[in-house]
Amino acid sequence: MSGLNSMDEKNQDTSLDLTKIKPYGDTMNDGKTQISFTLPVSCNDEAIEAAKQLMKKMGFENPQVVYYKELTKGFTFFNCYGSCTHTVDYSSIHVPKVESTVMDMDETDIFIKENLGRKIVVVGASTGTDAHTVGIDAIMNMKGYAGHFGLERYEMFEALNMGSQVPNDEFIAKAIEMKADVLLVSQTVTQKDVHIKNLTELVEMLEAEGLREKVLLICGGPRISHELAKELGYDAGFSMNSYADDVASYVAQELNRRING
Repeated sequence: MSGLNSMDEKNQDTSLDLTKIKPYGDTMNDGKTQISFTLPVSCNDEAIEAAKQLMKKMGFENPQVVYYKELTKGFTFFNCYGSCTHTVDYSSIHVPKVESTVMDMDETDIFIKENLGRKIVVVGASTGTDAHTVGIDAIMNMKGYAGHFGLERYEMFEALNMGSQVPNDEFIAKAIEMKADVLLVSQTVTQKDVHIKNLTELVEMLEAEGLREKVLLICGGPRISHELAKELGYDAGFSMNSYADDVASYVAQELNRRING
């Protein structure tokens, strides 16, 4: 083990240039990359050569096809390796993020008691044609996900999960009925950008009802980013690896900022 550790230290490039970052495999900046794809061609030598040529056009040196298999007649799957020639300037990258301090459930409940003095009412749903509830359940249901309890378990949240395939007008009607502070929208199915259409429609309907500025509007899903959410008229967006802690902390702090300044 000591020999391996010393080898790792030897391979480590201590003068790494963050303006020219590329994939790392065995040694720093070697560009080693694994990529897989399917080509609509028969499984033969010509298909292998086609895969290699495509790798070169993608910017890979020394492309290797390490595994290939016919999926069905006329379609071949490939696993390939190559060395990426392209780099990115990591030092210039800025990704818009939700600005809040993440607190656990107990800390959030205490924060709400001390700063708002009442429960926060949240209505959530997978709206439109989306039949997948894995996202909204992870954030709202009492059991939560991966050890992070959902909003239903928080003392200072009154949370209603409306489930899946909830039309936007029904979602808004329930929000009005419950006098919701926060609306949570989950979008998992995003083929042909249907999530963009649905999310935009909800904002337009809230604006038409004069409700947009009266609620904290949040969306989430695997293809949702905070930047996209803001562009669509939402207050915040949460993507992969987000938990109830993240959402609850943001909601509590943002409502406190709006109410108490």
